[in-house]
Amino acid sequence: MWWDERVSARFRRNLQPTLTYWSVFFSFGLCIAFLGPTLLDLRCQTQSSLSQITWVFFSQQFCLLLGSCLGGVFKRTLAQSLLALFASSLAISLVFAIIPLCHNVVLLAVVMAVAGLAMGCIDTISNMQLVKIYQKDSAIFLQALHFFVGFGALLSPLIADPFLSDTNCILANGTANASSNLPHIRKSLLPHHPGNLSHYDLPMKGLVVTRVSYAFWIMALINLPVPIAVFFLLYKERMVPCFNGSSHPLLSADELALETRPGDKDEPPAAGQRPHTAAGHEDLFSCCQSKNFRGASYTYFAVHITGALVLFMTDGIVGEYSGFVYSYAVEEPLAVVHKVAGYLPSLFWGFITLGRLISIPVSYRMKPATMVFINVVGVLVTFLLLLIFSSSVVFLFVGTAALGLFLSSTFPSMLAYTEDILQYTGCATTVLVTGAGIGEMVLQLLVGSIIHDRGSYSFLVCGMIFGCLAFTFYALLVFFHRLYPKPSPELDEASPDKAAAPEDTGQYQR
Repeated sequence: MWWDERVSARFRRNLQPTLTYWSVFFSFGLCIAFLGPTLLDLRCQTQSSLSQITWVFFSQQFCLLLGSCLGGVFKRTLAQSLLALFASSLAISLVFAIIPLCHNVVLLAVVMAVAGLAMGCIDTISNMQLVKIYQKDSAIFLQALHFFVGFGALLSPLIADPFLSDTNCILANGTANASSNLPHIRKSLLPHHPGNLSHYDLPMKGLVVTRVSYAFWIMALINLPVPIAVFFLLYKERMVPCFNGSSHPLLSADELALETRPGDKDEPPAAGQRPHTAAGHEDLFSCCQSKNFRGASYTYFAVHITGALVLFMTDGIVGEYSGFVYSYAVEEPLAVVHKVAGYLPSLFWGFITLGRLISIPVSYRMKPATMVFINVVGVLVTFLLLLIFSSSVVFLFVGTAALGLFLSSTFPSMLAYTEDILQYTGCATTVLVTGAGIGEMVLQLLVGSIIHDRGSYSFLVCGMIFGCLAFTFYALLVFFHRLYPKPSPELDEASPDKAAAPEDTGQYQR
């Protein structure tokens, strides 16, 4: 096997929780990519204007960020974490089932806000629990986790595509012109971000003839096994309130989902480690409490900030590139035909998913710091070549695929690298997830306004600037890593690698 027996044994001990966290992230991906392709049908369903329907995007993105910040509140115990994941994944299925019933844009925005909160909780809790289970071995499992979000993001547009309206989905006088514009409008929304569509006018009143409801109900059924899987894990751990047994299978310290449960001969050092570990991985508000800053060096804050800024830039690039590459391609000087340009966002997300799949075995052989270096340099070089060959349609497709590959593993690699620097006692997961969410939301708005004022070429210029900033922040992170205090020998002896022995039964026990 391409990984050693120790990691394999740890994975087997935690097979059910690991697979459960992966499946929950599939729900995240399924929910994040469906809005773009279905937006016109949803606009017809709600009979709303373009400016009104864009609030649906904002409500989802804003509440996703809010859910990421609040997700840590539900992980003070393992039971709270699993209950939050169960509620979140079930909420996503319910959202898919309810969307066809939303005939008012305000109601649709509220429903998508609920979906955003659920997605934010999933994002924070799943990343954090895997880090706590595998710690120094977490990189490979984080890569797999983020593969599943990419897989879900690819699947939902494919499910929706057969049910999208080929002609205008509101029958009214003068729909012929709107019908001819519909394929162009829809393609500019792929994969999940609206383009500049203000010059297209669709009828606001009439008979709605969309079949997109079937797509949402199919996605609701596909997602339904995920909350069932979380429920089975809750039941196995005797954490279901109505089935709670007389004895709890986990020790109180195991509420943090750590793999470092002591064996008989490891008990003294591991026990000394527990209070130290319990202080970390808090929610964003707990991280900001002054008690967590006492005695902390400036490098402690610098590692958190620079790590979050790297993801602010790279996740922002993912959002702005997928959102505006179509608009860039169809404008001069490239003037790609609309049908061909529509493949660019799908190509981008496809190579992100492929890159995450490739990164699973690669992350076992390569250090997270090295992978992040390759990622940020690759992004920088790709944008530079895109600028040089800005008149080449072929290189636009090649560069889009390369950019997807380089961006694919940035988040899980940065998360593993930063947590390793902080010895899994800081607030890195919460801060990095929050920084990435803010970046994806803010940079899309920024780039959209710049393209509107300066033209489509500024799309690549912005990407180049963001890539340079990501590389700069990564260099600062490496610098602060060298200054960060090394763990004491006693702490090293109590590290997860030393504590995890073959006879260790793992944290998830009956």
